[in-house]
Amino acid sequence: MHQKIIILDFGSQTTQLIGRRVRELNMYCEIVPYNKFPHNDPSVIGVILSGSPFSVYDEKAFKTELAGIRGKYPLLGICYGAQFMAYINGGTVEPADSREYGRAHLEYIDGTDPLLKGIEKGAQVWMSHGDTITSLPEGFKIIASTDHVPVAAYRAENEQLWGVQFHPEVYHSECGTEILRNFVVDICGGKQDWSAASFIESTVNELKEQLGNDKVVLGLSGGVDSSVAAVLLNKAIGKNLTCIFVDHGMLRKNEFANVMHDYEGLGLNVIGVDASAKFFSELAGVTDPERKRKIIGKGFIDVFDEEAHKLTDVKWLGQGTIYPDCIESLSITGTTIKSHHNVGGLPEKMNLRLCEPLRLLFKDEVRAVGRELGMPEHLISRHPFPGPGLAVRILGDITPEKVSILQNADDIFISGLREWGLYDSVWQAGAILLPVQSVGVMGDERTYERAVALRAVTSTDAMTADWVRLPYDFLAEVSNKIINKVRGVNRVTYDISSKPPATIEWE
Repeated sequence: MHQKIIILDFGSQTTQLIGRRVRELNMYCEIVPYNKFPHNDPSVIGVILSGSPFSVYDEKAFKTELAGIRGKYPLLGICYGAQFMAYINGGTVEPADSREYGRAHLEYIDGTDPLLKGIEKGAQVWMSHGDTITSLPEGFKIIASTDHVPVAAYRAENEQLWGVQFHPEVYHSECGTEILRNFVVDICGGKQDWSAASFIESTVNELKEQLGNDKVVLGLSGGVDSSVAAVLLNKAIGKNLTCIFVDHGMLRKNEFANVMHDYEGLGLNVIGVDASAKFFSELAGVTDPERKRKIIGKGFIDVFDEEAHKLTDVKWLGQGTIYPDCIESLSITGTTIKSHHNVGGLPEKMNLRLCEPLRLLFKDEVRAVGRELGMPEHLISRHPFPGPGLAVRILGDITPEKVSILQNADDIFISGLREWGLYDSVWQAGAILLPVQSVGVMGDERTYERAVALRAVTSTDAMTADWVRLPYDFLAEVSNKIINKVRGVNRVTYDISSKPPATIEWE
């Protein structure tokens, strides 16, 4: 049984980032709602309280009872978590004169405190709060200050309880990883034994026990999550796993054949289904983006269900669900919602039990597991690709001709990124076929043809994204190749909008 750090989620946008930072220290952690601490879990060795959009004195503020936690486990409060523990113990939290946001430097540090071991004066931290602790409870002491925040960090003198008003989980806090390491390793006694290899070993054993000799069916998309889930299941149950890969006709150029080849090379039992004619027929004349998504989602379920029913004695549906899909998140209204993803309602339709071997992993951990499993790098490091495929990159109605045009333009763009060594520095990239035609000149003739937009963004979690400053020479080469080689296109543009306000995909 792995040791476990529990992160109590008070609704902060960076709660998942705390989890990822702890995992990067090879320490297993789980994120739970602020009021759902697992009191009967013997593997818990420490607790982190996250930030929150609320003020501690707000009537709607998330508050939790720390009895049964405090004194039993080391506690670390971050931002709101720090203010909450100070407030409930008799300290004072007040609105700051101005919102404290951005870089700050620790001008005073108590070098004897275990939380700040190895942190030097002047260390950069990241502040993001509208309130500040103006007085500490009795028995609490300041262990770090900045020029503008006297209580940047504190501890309770006779117990293992700490609070920091900055965000150590954010990249801009240069000493943040060290502070988290001091807490989870030195203070909590973490063994740092959580790794891709240990995850594979324990998960394969759990899957063998869970599934026995039962048969599992899994829908493959060609993406990282479903592919890693399939290889992990295959390692556990072998030929009792059947994978179904549905081609809805809107994959990238040659993707169906290439991915099928990859899967067969991995020893997976895969059924490939070319259902493109069905999807093109059902999408004919449809221009509304949401209708496109629903038609493709329902079509996928219908095709998958039809193929799965040809199999005998299947009891489980395998899915590549990952941890961010499973975390119970807190809405600003205080209600708890479960943002749980499954493949378009398949479990309900098929009356199968769910098997989700990656449900404990963040995206970067999924990739690490794939590499440990020996999967080819081009499968592991693939950019995210939307489930409806090129259907949401063709603005307007879908036709086989438009898909072919976009596939060819997209292939030149993606191949170019690989050839120039730019692919791995981009989070997601693709071409978009615009519903406009423009005048051009080819040879001595006037043309009136289609325009293509290129999109390339950087991101860590797809919640925010910035456009990539690709080299002008690269863009010139790609534009030239697309216009010369893709019949029907005479203009190429580059999308330089960030998210927000623009989304990554155009539809």
